[in-house]
Amino acid sequence: MRTLCSSTLIGEALLVLFAACVAMRLSSVSTATVWIVSGIAMALCLALCGMINRPGAVQIGWALQIGLIATGFVLPTMFGLGVVFAGLWWCSVHYGRKVDAFKAARAAAEAASTPA
Repeated sequence: MRTLCSSTLIGEALLVLFAACVAMRLSSVSTATVWIVSGIAMALCLALCGMINRPGAVQIGWALQIGLIATGFVLPTMFGLGVVFAGLWWCSVHYGRKVDAFKAARAAAEAASTPA
């Protein structure tokens, strides 16, 4: 799960950087506001990469996804991008948990089958 979620968050941080460059040109919001909000979002994405296996990290990730979708009120393209990354986040969490459970069951089966 850690690998899938971290990959999603790193891609999201890069996309936020590119979206900030576009927002400066297309949006009526000041440049400082765009960079402050984008910087906070990128920092949260990167910080969350290291916290994936900690309690509450998945919920923080969901809050981040909702926050990025909400930035669509300022830059409409972020609605679409936010929804795409929310879907990627769901896939990463869902399938990451399945893979982790499979690996744990396989390790338990191997441990049970090896003679002591």
